[in-house]
Amino acid sequence: MRRLVVPTLALVSAFFLGAILIVITDFEHLRNVGTDPVGAIGGAIEVVLRGYVAMFSRAIGDPARIVTAVQSGSERDIASAIRPLTEALLFSTPLIFLSLAIGVAFHAGLFNLGSDGQFLMGGLGATLGALALDGLLPAPLVLVGALVSGTLFGAAYGFVPGLLKAGTGAHEVITTLMLNTIAFQIVLYAGRGGALSRPLSSIATVPRIIDMPTVRLDWGFVAALVVAAVVSFVLFRSGLGFELRTTGFSRSAAHYAGMRPGRATVMAMSVSGGLAGMGGAFLALGPAGSLSGSGAAFVPLALALLGGLRPSGIVLAALLYGALNNGAKGMVIETGVPLDLLVVVIALAVMFVAAPGLTRSIWHVGAPRQRDADDREALASAA
Repeated sequence: MRRLVVPTLALVSAFFLGAILIVITDFEHLRNVGTDPVGAIGGAIEVVLRGYVAMFSRAIGDPARIVTAVQSGSERDIASAIRPLTEALLFSTPLIFLSLAIGVAFHAGLFNLGSDGQFLMGGLGATLGALALDGLLPAPLVLVGALVSGTLFGAAYGFVPGLLKAGTGAHEVITTLMLNTIAFQIVLYAGRGGALSRPLSSIATVPRIIDMPTVRLDWGFVAALVVAAVVSFVLFRSGLGFELRTTGFSRSAAHYAGMRPGRATVMAMSVSGGLAGMGGAFLALGPAGSLSGSGAAFVPLALALLGGLRPSGIVLAALLYGALNNGAKGMVIETGVPLDLLVVVIALAVMFVAAPGLTRSIWHVGAPRQRDADDREALASAA
């Protein structure tokens, strides 16, 4: 729980600065500051309060409405009431996969900024796998094969910058960013003929958790939670995870401890790419998806940092972002505040998380002894 203190305070700080940003850009009210300063500033603050209230109240829907709909027994009413919640979870699913991918690379001391390209390649691999297996296997096996194909495509696309890093020293930031552009062009070229852009629902689709109209949440969300648990176990309870974290802490320490940093680098990037590719595969084969990019840009990086690079924290950060993204739409309707505010808030939160000393000094919070410090001491002793 101590690990959540700084990210939580960073988020609070970001919302506070976001409120200031809304106030100083509310020209409709501030144009009257010369004649009625109290009323102008008060009106701008009221917009902030109404906006944040709308954001949080509409983030996952109205609990009272959900209870009433369930009591009525009407399928349409229930679907309408739970749709905000399911949409928030649906939006969070690819972000969990992408943020986990970035987190794994971070633990190995690598900056995987190519998760979006690996995500695209995962969607392409899943689409190609489904088309290749169509008619050869039953639909459930086609689905499994397509998901595996997408994961392998993402892993292979992550393997390339990992190999370049380990073999030539090429910086992974540059190679992964360039590979993002290449992936986009590959997918664009592949879909130009039209065969890959057709819906895959007739071939294989990830089943929905709740079979109701307008509810699009599928079992990819459950898979994301299971994968997060597996990643946590591998990173912190296995020899492979210890090797990856040792390499991330110090390549020299890993080498002197008998490990192979080059192999760990390639493996970390491959696993990272596989996680991103799996997310792309679930999106491409899900009821809400298609062969497309995540459209998330650097949001997964922000969520990985907000989650403290821990799988459990990443899941919570992604769920929070999904809920806030849902609520932001309500904020736009209620106040007219631009939807881009959420991106600004996340950017500010990353700034505070990246400078924990600043966040602690603002809120007068001491730096507690954390497991990371213990891990570093253990790694130094082992080396």
